[in-house]
Amino acid sequence: MPNDLRTRPMGQFPVVRPRRLRRTARLRGLVRETRLEPSQLVLPLFVRADSGRAEPIAAMPGVRQWSVDRLGEAVAGAFEAGVRSVILFGIPESKDARGSEAWRKDGVVQGALGELRRCFPELVLITDVCLCEYTDHGHCGVLEGDEVLNDPTLELLAREAVSHAAAGADIVAPSDMMDGRVGAIRTALDGGGFEQIPILSYAVKYASGLYGPFREAAGSTPRSGDRRGYQMDPPNGREALRELELDLAEGADLVMVKPAGTNLDVLAAVRAACRVPVAAYQVSGEYSMIRAAAERGWIDEARVVDESLFAIRRAGADLILTYFAEEAAQRLKSGTTAV
Repeated sequence: MPNDLRTRPMGQFPVVRPRRLRRTARLRGLVRETRLEPSQLVLPLFVRADSGRAEPIAAMPGVRQWSVDRLGEAVAGAFEAGVRSVILFGIPESKDARGSEAWRKDGVVQGALGELRRCFPELVLITDVCLCEYTDHGHCGVLEGDEVLNDPTLELLAREAVSHAAAGADIVAPSDMMDGRVGAIRTALDGGGFEQIPILSYAVKYASGLYGPFREAAGSTPRSGDRRGYQMDPPNGREALRELELDLAEGADLVMVKPAGTNLDVLAAVRAACRVPVAAYQVSGEYSMIRAAAERGWIDEARVVDESLFAIRRAGADLILTYFAEEAAQRLKSGTTAV
């Protein structure tokens, strides 16, 4: 402590007053350490294989399953507010044990890519690469008994990624957590003439209780067992850095931490450990908890949403996947953030 502060007589105010820079919104904005822009937000979209639908999701108030022909409506508000990226999750008409709808040339995500490219040529189109939305058993890979087989799953994931690239994806994002999937997808993309397509790896994906609303939205709840045999154990932090190192070595161009809010320490460690862009996913459970508390009048929704997004950004995320993307972007664009 500076000497003048130690020796100042009782009753006199200190020279240093941090509150001076907190007095008004203008001053707080001037010295704000963490900046967040609408272009750093990524809007997740659930896409249906039928037409004319915008089906509400009970567990995620305000979020819908959109048919391909209505995707322009789904994205328009967010795009106007400055959001420039979406990530697509497909809900196919039929499912089988291998998830073969995932790589069908005229599949739901493939059709969505074409529609969004037509409506929004400047939009960055990211596709989730996983089999859980397409398999009849709800697991992320080939199932034999109670075991998800790692190596046979890699070929199917690679086929899905190549199919998405061929349909117009700008980035493919494997979320399955199979060992070696980034390398398998990189090899398949390069071999198919898509060496320019980046891979956003869900490098650090924990087996979380916060995925429940998503599984309702995507119809991807496992029929038996759970995903703890391949997704990461939430108490582990050092393991996250090992997964990061492996995915970077296999060719990941961007990496992700999921869920975001319960893993800010891991997010900060990942940011410090690598030089590629880092994304974080504010997942369905985080969204639904905020919505539910706000509906009951327990919290100020806008303030909590913005506070949570700034916390994720402060921890090191360059990109944030969030179902609040449109409304948060509108506040950011108008300069009326609630924090």
